[in-house]
Amino acid sequence: MKKFASFLLITAISTSLWAQTKPAADTTATDSLMNALNKSEPKDEPVIATFKSTRLILGSTTETVKKNNLNFLVIHRFGDLAGSQGGGKTFFGLDNSSDIYIGFEYGVSNNLDILFGRSKFAQQIDLGLKYAVLHQTSDNSSPIAITLLGKAGVKAYTDDIAFPTFGDRFAYVGQAIIARKFSSAFSLQISPTFVRHNSVFPYVFGNEKDMFALGVAGRLKVNKRMAIVVDYAHPFSSFRNNATGADAFYDPLGVGLEIETGGHVFTIVFSNAKAISESSYLANTQSDWGKGQFRLGFTISRMFSFNKDKKDKKY
Repeated sequence: MKKFASFLLITAISTSLWAQTKPAADTTATDSLMNALNKSEPKDEPVIATFKSTRLILGSTTETVKKNNLNFLVIHRFGDLAGSQGGGKTFFGLDNSSDIYIGFEYGVSNNLDILFGRSKFAQQIDLGLKYAVLHQTSDNSSPIAITLLGKAGVKAYTDDIAFPTFGDRFAYVGQAIIARKFSSAFSLQISPTFVRHNSVFPYVFGNEKDMFALGVAGRLKVNKRMAIVVDYAHPFSSFRNNATGADAFYDPLGVGLEIETGGHVFTIVFSNAKAISESSYLANTQSDWGKGQFRLGFTISRMFSFNKDKKDKKY
């Protein structure tokens, strides 16, 4: 027994010495696996795809369009699904449209976008900038992503006594979008927002020109190409809190199913917000989910790249 134990000890020592002195070219698959396991922690690389699109349901996400890419957006809201303005007589709202938005987002750099869009609601034209100031990193040295959004909108064609001068038609939005990707399946963001209307909107006595709001949105991945998305906002407004009856206001809320289809991101949504532009849906959502005053809608996001192919040609 002692001879056997001595033989094992001598064999182990010899094997260890041989392993330490063998050439690097003799490295086995086992050695490669052990080396991979012993590698240091991941470097602080940016976390990608916190959200799959630059917009969710109601508002923007922290995602930006990459340099020399163009994102084309088509966003549609139909009429009330139920209630006095819905039901079978309007084909559950499909006969009507409360808002249609056509938008373009161009990446000046990987972190800076120029935004342009036009809404049917109040015939508003929007121009804005979106800048990613901080990215979440894989090593949690930066646990969150922060993107800043600024927009100016003008109701250029609306004929309304509420706008005695052209300057009264302008509205502004400033927003900080703060997001975290908690796992490959779940992302969450909050969006502190300031809204300014040069003339009160809607035009009702006692309404405020300035308003703060807070948005909360989340995305839960269902499978490789589908996710459930939720988007909610609460305007902080004493005027809206005190309005009752037919003049009551409600917090905008949207739920939807997001589907990736190659270069498209297609989202089917239900929302009580009629308007699509931030300054409009935050200031003027008067539809109640409980009365069936919510509507079917969709968002189509299509990305186009204008980057030249830089692949090296070898002859």
